[in-house]
Amino acid sequence: MDSHPVAAITGASGFIGGFLIRLLAENGYAVRALGRSISETVPAPQACIGDLADPHNLDDALAGVDYVIHAAGLAHSTQMRDDEPYQAVNFRGTVALARAARRNGVRRFIHLSSVRALCGPTAKGIVTDDTPHAPTDAYGRSKRDAELFLMEGGADGPDDWAVLRPVLTYGPGVKGNMARLLRLARSPLPLPFGRLSGKRSLVSLHNLGGGVLHLLRLPGAVNRAFLVADDTPVTVPEIITALRGGLGRSPGLIGIPESFLTAGCAALGKGEAFARLSGNLMVDTSALKSTGWAPMHDAPAGLAELPRQVLRRPG
Repeated sequence: MDSHPVAAITGASGFIGGFLIRLLAENGYAVRALGRSISETVPAPQACIGDLADPHNLDDALAGVDYVIHAAGLAHSTQMRDDEPYQAVNFRGTVALARAARRNGVRRFIHLSSVRALCGPTAKGIVTDDTPHAPTDAYGRSKRDAELFLMEGGADGPDDWAVLRPVLTYGPGVKGNMARLLRLARSPLPLPFGRLSGKRSLVSLHNLGGGVLHLLRLPGAVNRAFLVADDTPVTVPEIITALRGGLGRSPGLIGIPESFLTAGCAALGKGEAFARLSGNLMVDTSALKSTGWAPMHDAPAGLAELPRQVLRRPG
């Protein structure tokens, strides 16, 4: 008889969920992937639950499950600003899954939320887990509402839950701004980012995955939210320096004034993306550290390893 604890993971075909499947399997968990449909790319037994906006088969999918790691969701997009799509997936889908977890005796429900449940794409000062919820867009509001359900759900929600609030996450397969920076870093071109000074907290897949494993193993009920990030917030020049250093190359940075870059990106329709990357967003992870978690590495070391991980990645 298999005595391994069973962990069900949503978002198994995604950037974070796919990494968590491999990590949990390597650490002695029997993994069950919950998805919209069967995928040949997911290396785990699978159960179909349909679209999170209208899930089905949840009770069968969670039968015999010890832990749920909810990594699926509708990702932030600058092209979609309406609340309803995010509410349907990130809020109501989370509520349906959490209620099913309670009905089926799941021991702990771990929800991957976002720092954006607390703030906008930039923030003054240091964001902590005691920072009041103040999201600035539809994505952040949906993440806030899911968190509040877990915090206030009472008899309608899981008895034992935990929320992880990642910052911008990087690793093999990353998309968005970090993928664009990686492509630029791998190019031979000098880059005009030398004078950007905004600092941002980042989190590697390994440090985020370590946070999930840590919360799975914590004794007693958790029932709180935690920011998770690498140590050492970094500027864009420091990100490029680390990425190119990982390839054995010099930074190749030129000091163009930030006002010129802001204007140029705005003219190209990339102003919002540039602001999200170049502005300040630093977080304090002392709450998670107080429970015994520690990051495997800081941001410069993790970023330096990223190009090598991508080059080693099959396909």
